[in-house]
Amino acid sequence: MTLSSFEALLKSLHVHPLIHTEVSHNSYVPLDLSIHNKQLDSVDVSSSHALEAFIWNHLKANNAKVAIGGYLEHRGIYNRSDYFSKAKPEEERNIHLGLDLWIETGTAIYAPLDGKIHSFKNNTNYGDYGPTIILEHCIENVTFFTLYGHLSLESISGLKVGVEVKQGDPIATLGTAEVNGDYAPHLHFQIIKDIQDYKGDYPGVSNQLDLDFYKSNCPDPNLLLKLGNN
Repeated sequence: MTLSSFEALLKSLHVHPLIHTEVSHNSYVPLDLSIHNKQLDSVDVSSSHALEAFIWNHLKANNAKVAIGGYLEHRGIYNRSDYFSKAKPEEERNIHLGLDLWIETGTAIYAPLDGKIHSFKNNTNYGDYGPTIILEHCIENVTFFTLYGHLSLESISGLKVGVEVKQGDPIATLGTAEVNGDYAPHLHFQIIKDIQDYKGDYPGVSNQLDLDFYKSNCPDPNLLLKLGNN
């Protein structure tokens, strides 16, 4: 399937919100965590506590409950971890491939579509996803995957590969910085056309060299979520 056809399919689907329906679309506000946001110059982005304070202040100032954004954002927050940094700038992974929903720890996450548990894993590298779930979906004979990162440990306890998940089922809760890779609490949501050989993990950040591939394999999650401009 071509990228344009896949994107058209994503746009056509009716999804259940990832966060409880009581949180209306009006409660979401865009958040820019890119290197171009000068407000971050005064924030120690290597500190999950400092970044969390910045995000909560942003939510309060906008009378919002969820901060959203990040797809293809060039970020500086990954420089703190050797897991992303490389000797050559062009090899450094700092371009975000998913969409982030920044909201408090413990928030329940719901399945946007029918699917099944493809895999799960606790990715424990510093700055990594922490507990992660990947769902497999087959819609109109098209198979694709959605990834949910930065979850609580309870979210992957007792899971079994292959178990069916219905649209709207609660599938996880968000973890604390102590387990989620040392970030302010949030969900990393990503769409993946070809999961390759990955299980419970998939790159969520790209370098410049590989960006064309990942853009085609991981289209904009908001095509599916339809949360407005972000």
